[in-house]
Amino acid sequence: MREPITGAWASPGAHRYSILVHGGAGDVPPARREAHEAGCRAAASAGLAVLARGGSALDAVQAAVEVLEDDPRYNAGTGGSLDEDGALRLDACIMEGEHLRAGAVAVLPPFRHPIAVARDVLNDGRHVLYAGAGAERFATGAGHAREEGMVTDAARARLAVVRDGASGNWAGGTVGAVARDAAGHVAAATSTGGMVGKRSGRVGDSPIPGAGNYADDRAGAASGTGEGEGYLRAALAARACFYLEAGAQPRDAAERVMGTLHERTGMRGGIILVGRDGTLGLARTTETMSWAAAWEGAPPSSGCG
Repeated sequence: MREPITGAWASPGAHRYSILVHGGAGDVPPARREAHEAGCRAAASAGLAVLARGGSALDAVQAAVEVLEDDPRYNAGTGGSLDEDGALRLDACIMEGEHLRAGAVAVLPPFRHPIAVARDVLNDGRHVLYAGAGAERFATGAGHAREEGMVTDAARARLAVVRDGASGNWAGGTVGAVARDAAGHVAAATSTGGMVGKRSGRVGDSPIPGAGNYADDRAGAASGTGEGEGYLRAALAARACFYLEAGAQPRDAAERVMGTLHERTGMRGGIILVGRDGTLGLARTTETMSWAAAWEGAPPSSGCG
């Protein structure tokens, strides 16, 4: 039996350019929800500014995700979740829909903006995904420097709770953005610290094109958040875009894949989508997923609970 959809949203029709961001699926306490929304609105505003001056969807999603990576309320970049050894290891992917170019990093040690490293992987073009020591070597060679102070007291506290036997899920989560630009191209970006207390070397769905992140101008773009092993097993982001290509609206496609995720794997999460015409949509099966959206001629909309 499919898990009931606990939240869904769609923008009012097509847009010449648009952006939708998320701050992770989970269970944010009511007292913190406005702060999580505010962070997402700041990210959507940053991406919208890129689009409004004629910038690309690729630049817009990167700008939005970098805002969220700098915000320790979320599980990406600064404040990201720690692995079983107490280390910060980061995953990120960015993809554009015109030529299906993608760049990704996994098990990356602390660099301020993993999504910027992933963008350099895309620009370099030789490979799609670097992991571990190779990702660090690539990042350093591309001019990025390791950062101190990205591990927060809150992240240490979450790890301590997990070591005491609690669940590894937490209220915050993976961050992501999808966008369409005025030229009609789409892009997606996703960044995460992964599961709290994950085994050393674990790679989740976020850096894998087609699992947690995907973009195709013939369909749209997707960014997921939730129980990553399920997204990997269901190829969820690509599946959602296939539904878009077949004519589904973003909200309908989002609801469909969230139902599939639970029905086939028993796992939960959320997803955001942009269609090739700029229509936006999302769905979740968790208690909350913070998000914000913006498009030409409209101030940002947002939600969480």
